[in-house]
Amino acid sequence: MASLPKNAHVSQHPCLQAKLSQLRSAGTSSRDVQTLVHEIALMVGYEALASGLASQDDGTDKSPLGYSYTRTTVQPAPSRISLVPILRSGLSMVPALSSLLPTPVAVHHLGLYREKSTLQPVEYYNNLPYHSPTASNPAAVGPAELAIIVDPIIATGATSCAAIDSLKDWGVKRIILCAVLATKQGLEQACSEWPEGVEVYVGGCDEEVDEKGMIKPGLGDIGDRLYLTLGK
Repeated sequence: MASLPKNAHVSQHPCLQAKLSQLRSAGTSSRDVQTLVHEIALMVGYEALASGLASQDDGTDKSPLGYSYTRTTVQPAPSRISLVPILRSGLSMVPALSSLLPTPVAVHHLGLYREKSTLQPVEYYNNLPYHSPTASNPAAVGPAELAIIVDPIIATGATSCAAIDSLKDWGVKRIILCAVLATKQGLEQACSEWPEGVEVYVGGCDEEVDEKGMIKPGLGDIGDRLYLTLGK
C-alpha cells in the first residue's frame, strides 16, 4: 500500500496471507485460532526484528569439536528490551516474539479496553516500572531502550496510540508495534503518534471499521475467539 506512512510495514509473505485467510473464517476453531495467531506473530515478528535489531559480538566460545568461534547476540541487548502485550489478546503473541529473541526479556503488561460508546481507550492496568535505579534503590528497573508492543488488532488505532504514549512517558527510546491485522486508518494513527520513534509491522491491512469499531471483514473479536468467551 503505497499511500501508507513510511514507518508502516504490511507483510507481503504469501504463506502469511494464506494463514490470515484461514484465521478470518468463522469456522476456524479456537485451538486453530490460537495456532494461527502464534504462527502469524512469528512471521510478523521475524520481519520486524530483522529491521529493528542488529547483531553484536558477545565474546568467544568453543564448538563441540573444540574450535573457537565468536558468539553473537543482539543490539540492543535483551536486558534493554521489553515485550509489552496489550491485555488480553496481546498475550497470545508473547510466546512467538519471545522465541525469536536469543534470551528472555522483561514482559510488561498494559491493560486497555475501548469504551463502548466513544470507542476511546481506557487504561485499567499498567505494570511499567516507572522508577529508575538510584543509590538508595539500586534494584529499580529503568525504561527499556526498545519496547515491542504486541496486539493482534489495530482497528481505529486509539488503543495503539495510548500504549505508545504510556511507553514514551516511561522513557523508551524506540518502539516496535507488531499486529496480525490493521486498518488503513489504524495504521496511520499509530504511525503518526510518534513518527520518529515507532515502526509498525502488521500481517495484513483492511480498509475500514464498522459502526461498532470492528474491522471489515476483519477477524471478529479475536480475544473472544482466542479464549472461548463468545456470546458473553
